[in-house]
Amino acid sequence: MIKVKRIDHIAIAVADLDACADGLTALFGLTTGAREHLAGQATDVAFLLTDAAGNAQGAERGHAPGDATALELCAPRGNAGLDRFLARRGPGLHHVCFEVDDLRAALATLKAAGVRLIDETPRPGARGHEVAFLHPASTGGVLFELCAGSAA
Repeated sequence: MIKVKRIDHIAIAVADLDACADGLTALFGLTTGAREHLAGQATDVAFLLTDAAGNAQGAERGHAPGDATALELCAPRGNAGLDRFLARRGPGLHHVCFEVDDLRAALATLKAAGVRLIDETPRPGARGHEVAFLHPASTGGVLFELCAGSAA
């Protein structure tokens, strides 16, 4: 199928981004990385990193160099789908994001294999990444995001 380079991040849906970020950083000693408003997705996001990952190079871009995995907190700011998710399930695991070398090729391969895609072409995501989501109906009920590394 496709080759996954690493888990880029695990996303948690939250209603209150600041309260959740403060609680998790205090509880686990995490460092706050990039925070963004994704206008195209009507969502605010904050990335949390381990101290080892929170060095200057990684924290500036919201992630660590190498194979570190971040937590992404995502809060709806007009995103109806994320609002519905929180209303039905409450805060919790939203999606897992895999980094791939060639996002367009990965999407083409998955589509040819019959995987249902939410995004057939990449769209802008957080931290300068291109992203695309796979429909949970094709992935055992789990929402997966694929991303290509930052152009920066």
